[in-house]
Amino acid sequence: MHFPLYIWGIHPHLLFEGLGYAVAFVIFMWLRRKRGDVIDVPLRWTVIAAAFVGGALGSKMLYWAEDPAAMMARWHDPIYLLGGKTIVGGLIGGWIAVELMKKYVGISESTGDLFAVPLAVGIAIGRIGCFLTGLSDKTYGTPTTLPWGVDFGDGVRRHPTQLYEAIFLLGLAVLLNRLLPVRDAGGRIAAREIFGRPLQQGDIFKLFMIAYLGLRVVLDFWKPSDPPVFLGMGSLQLASVIAVASAAWKMWRPARAMHQEALA
Repeated sequence: MHFPLYIWGIHPHLLFEGLGYAVAFVIFMWLRRKRGDVIDVPLRWTVIAAAFVGGALGSKMLYWAEDPAAMMARWHDPIYLLGGKTIVGGLIGGWIAVELMKKYVGISESTGDLFAVPLAVGIAIGRIGCFLTGLSDKTYGTPTTLPWGVDFGDGVRRHPTQLYEAIFLLGLAVLLNRLLPVRDAGGRIAAREIFGRPLQQGDIFKLFMIAYLGLRVVLDFWKPSDPPVFLGMGSLQLASVIAVASAAWKMWRPARAMHQEALA
């Protein structure tokens, strides 16, 4: 196999990134029709717009922070500044922007559950494009002697970390879909349980963030492209650690309050 592997004359990164967006949108619309919205239509699109803007800004800002030395050396190069982005930054930036927008417009409900499965599937599809792009995408893994190591064209067999991520995300999507609340025969929404505790609104999205960003903390140790910043971790890993801790805290705090109320 030669990298990048063009399909119908289209660069694989462009093809699979576009396909990931399209499939994620279709899945979101299907879930919305099946399970309904938790906020009114005008406010929903306000939140979605905030997610896109925050995601775009976050993906750029964390990309610039990924290699501080390169950023300082090329801060005046518009091609470098506009050319890269990172999924981790997009997710975290979108999450922050949505939370700020919700506070601004007065939405108290958690709104991210229906986005968790589409995001997992969309990112998984996009990672296939990263894999087929090869070395220039800079998402490949460190050298390995394992039989499934892949030579991306430089004669070195490496961990196909893009495929590790895609497989994990597809499995996560299946799990999260099973955890989404369901409607009973009377039309009432019945929450699922995890570890014996009913899931609250917004927990599905938080579980997605914890699982995916937790994976990135581990998986990025097998990626040579992100220079260490602190404790042997790169900027993407450090941002992921903070986001995982925040999501876990947001899940644990309401559950603890409910438990204390039950004991009172």
